[in-house]
Amino acid sequence: FAREDYEIKKFLSHNERYYNLNITQSKVLVRYYPLFQFVGKVLPVAITILGGISVMNGNMSLGALVAYGEYSRNCTWPMEMMGWLTNDLSSAVASYKKIKKIYEVKPEIEDSRNVVTLDHISGNVEFDHVSFKLDGKQILSDISFSVNEGKTLGIMGATGSGKSSIINMLHRFYDTTEGSVRLDGVDIRKISLRQLRRSVAVVLQDVFLFSDTIEENIKMGNRSTMQMDEIKSAAASAQASSFIEKMDEQYETVIGERGVGLSGGQKQRISIARALSKHSPILVMDDSTSALDMETEHEIQKTLNSLKDTTKIIIAHRISAVCHADEIIYLQDGRIAERGTHEELLAKKGLYYDTYMAQYGGYLAS
Repeated sequence: FAREDYEIKKFLSHNERYYNLNITQSKVLVRYYPLFQFVGKVLPVAITILGGISVMNGNMSLGALVAYGEYSRNCTWPMEMMGWLTNDLSSAVASYKKIKKIYEVKPEIEDSRNVVTLDHISGNVEFDHVSFKLDGKQILSDISFSVNEGKTLGIMGATGSGKSSIINMLHRFYDTTEGSVRLDGVDIRKISLRQLRRSVAVVLQDVFLFSDTIEENIKMGNRSTMQMDEIKSAAASAQASSFIEKMDEQYETVIGERGVGLSGGQKQRISIARALSKHSPILVMDDSTSALDMETEHEIQKTLNSLKDTTKIIIAHRISAVCHADEIIYLQDGRIAERGTHEELLAKKGLYYDTYMAQYGGYLAS
């Protein structure tokens, strides 16, 4: 967003440094490598000449000369290899230091000492007067709502209003500044992070797909247990099977990093299939149908409505994505500005109504 010049300069500065380091390395190589090569080639020649003189003078046998010649050749090659291995070892040490630095980072969010493991998670989610502040900036203020098992909550609001922060709170990527988030009546700070995060399947707007087959991308996280029929069922529910089965290798098709070669809608449908295949008690969709056409989105909405035992939290900018929710909250500046069902919010003629008219006003007028 208008940062092209800055990013280009940043890239060029790193690229120039990399270029200078490679030039320095090449100069060193050009300076010393010919010397090593010269010594390696001169040594057998010198041995052959001097040994030949010794053979003619009767001081050495011909077999000994041949043996010394072979020894000289066998000595120079390991010495050259030692130099190359030293370079590789230096690169490996540098890489190890970087990896070690990453592994040494301690997460700010950790399991509590008296961690609780629930026998069964139904999916009842409750935000109780939750506020969140980050770097001195108030992100969320006094957020309260509850979603019972199998129900659907829609969340709308302008960009930066705090919609995704609510999901970060639910995953416990951050802890609340005030209030609490409860899952099945238990404060999530007491639940083990592993159980909490495995209980929530998330579909993000910014889809990340790995450079692997479609099958492996869908069953990510459950590779050892998920069967092919489950993968196909999830793909069908996400309206992804229609384009996957038209590919030459179908589910064995290898896609590029971040889904290179697929359209935005296709990537979102594979990501939705991945979430549905987990069968988690809570499903979160963060503007995950923005790249889909209305017909495909409608079919996915029908799939979501059929998940009677799954709690759904749908974040969207489209009215069509949240209009069937049991409750809709509209965020503004980190606060709940409006809440109610689709019909109730339209009757209030507030922010939700303005969004509705902006999206459907022209259609209604015609």
